[in-house]
Amino acid sequence: MIKTDYETLLLQLESLMEGQKYTITLLSNASALLNEALDDINWVGFYLNRDGKLILGPFQGLVACQEIAFENGVCGAAARTLKTQLVRNVHEFPGHIACDSRSNSEIVVPIIINNELYGVLDIDSPSLARFDEEDEVNLEKAVEIMSTAINKIINA
Repeated sequence: MIKTDYETLLLQLESLMEGQKYTITLLSNASALLNEALDDINWVGFYLNRDGKLILGPFQGLVACQEIAFENGVCGAAARTLKTQLVRNVHEFPGHIACDSRSNSEIVVPIIINNELYGVLDIDSPSLARFDEEDEVNLEKAVEIMSTAINKIINA
């Protein structure tokens, strides 16, 4: 597997976020960038915290679940715990939601703004154990970049 050039990816993401006025645009371009930069993935996108559940936001990939309760799946676990969920085999994760039966591993990073859950970044792969600690650290940095930009928009 080719390793992701996270240094370049993070610089590109910072550039995309600069001066952005709309969160929908920010998240749409972020999902497109991640989709292009990450190898061996079949879905990347965002679920946003609305009305006490996660609702589908901008994404790249096949049609996805429209709503996810905090009690369900890997996304729900990230929302509940406010901690990144790195799952090497989703079939062994209790309550996994199979929006795409091709997905075998997943990483979900919570997006925290003003000490509250804004949403989650969700990335799926058809390969087992696609994601590792390097991905976790760097995707958390990517979410931090996005969180800063979203915070600026919200407080503008």
